[in-house]
Amino acid sequence: MRTLAVLLLAATLPLAAQPKPPANPNRPLPNTEELERELKRVLDVFLIASENAADPVSPDAAFYGGAIPGMLRRLDPHSIFFDKEQFQQLQEMERSVTKGFGSVVSVLPGRVIVLQTLPGTPSQKAGLSPGDEIVGVNNIPFANLDLEQLVQVLSMTRQQQAQIAVRRQGTAGLMFFTLTPEELQSPSVDRSFLLEPGIGYVRATSFDTNTATLIQEAIEGLGGAKLKGLVLDLRENPGGVLQAGLATAALFLKPGTRILSARGRSTETENIEVPKEAKPYEFKLAVLVNSKTASASEIVAGAIQDNDRGMVIGETSYGKGLVQRVFPLSDNAGLALTTAFYYTPSGRSIQKPLKDNELAAATATTRPEFKTVGGRTVRGGGGIEPDFVVFPERPGRFRYVLETSAAFAGYATEWLAGHRADSSRDMEITGPMLDEFQLWLSKRNIRPGLAEWSSEREYIRRRLKQEILNQSISVASGDEIELRNDPVVRRALAGFQEP
Repeated sequence: MRTLAVLLLAATLPLAAQPKPPANPNRPLPNTEELERELKRVLDVFLIASENAADPVSPDAAFYGGAIPGMLRRLDPHSIFFDKEQFQQLQEMERSVTKGFGSVVSVLPGRVIVLQTLPGTPSQKAGLSPGDEIVGVNNIPFANLDLEQLVQVLSMTRQQQAQIAVRRQGTAGLMFFTLTPEELQSPSVDRSFLLEPGIGYVRATSFDTNTATLIQEAIEGLGGAKLKGLVLDLRENPGGVLQAGLATAALFLKPGTRILSARGRSTETENIEVPKEAKPYEFKLAVLVNSKTASASEIVAGAIQDNDRGMVIGETSYGKGLVQRVFPLSDNAGLALTTAFYYTPSGRSIQKPLKDNELAAATATTRPEFKTVGGRTVRGGGGIEPDFVVFPERPGRFRYVLETSAAFAGYATEWLAGHRADSSRDMEITGPMLDEFQLWLSKRNIRPGLAEWSSEREYIRRRLKQEILNQSISVASGDEIELRNDPVVRRALAGFQEP
């Protein structure tokens, strides 16, 4: 089981929209008299509340926090109102710029462990080290916080100067560090390597203005057109900038191929195709998706699937197929408004049913069927249903204990204190190391049965190596160990061998 890894940068917003100019302010509003009457009613309620309520009434809380979001939920549950801070975060996300300290940490209930400090960032300059356990921040102890509470505290911490309390192996007492957040680059393509000769792996965590370029650069770095196949991992990718998704799909589809259609209430159907000047790659392709793959990511997966360009593997995607225009508002706020819906080349709607229709969709015995370019049947009804359904491994009791106790990270920290020179990508976890780890667990009252230990030996080998590489080289090098043994990735590799 993989622990939750958090990059201490800044929270991002899972919005797939492209900023456009605001609506014409001189355009006449419909039913002006009725609108003025309703606005007066809202103002009357606010004035009565502000004069008579038991507690002081804040205009920001009443309108920004209440009236506007409430109106949007009623009109369109997918439209979003951004206050000043949220709108700034959205703009930063599109530029791959975030604010934070530059630490990659593993977050468990009550525990936060540093896996890596990025070069030149506040964390590295202050002296934080891989293996350090952050036990509190700004006098907030972590010991009794659950996972959700910890993530919330860490997200708030990134926005301002923070004092961090750290427990370090071999050091008596706590150490304290004062960190000041800085703007940091957060590339949307964070992993690329060869799974085996001629087979590349590239992971995109979001779609910002540079993502398609970064994917192409990663592919070229792995061999470009000489590759035999590519695994494009879009799991956990919430989407982002539409044009980046279109440009990514165009890397693999022939010129003139349809990528998607957009249809709205007041607009004609818009068909978007691969530009005539495109020079796509022709190697085999597998796109990995899961239930958190959304929006621009689903556009890419749907275009690849409907055009029979490659395999889609994993779990049915989230189902967010909305065209959302972002309108800047006064006070540096913003509004993302749904103006149309996306459809894949075969005509499937990506959008899952809205709340009013969710029950009907959930109880439906069939999903609408469509045909790919090659005549294969694909199903609609929301989200992209993969060609091959593969679920991640479910941890057993012993794995759960190992992961929630941070045993692998803790042992790796102690092992590296005396064996750092022995750490390398080619290292092997030997039998004596396993015996030593078993003794280490026993001293901490973790004593698996013989059958449990025997059945999990290979998993333990992989996880020990992963955590040692996380702390001695980089989290990216540790991730390679995990990804090479990922059942979804392995299914992609098997698919490349099929005719």
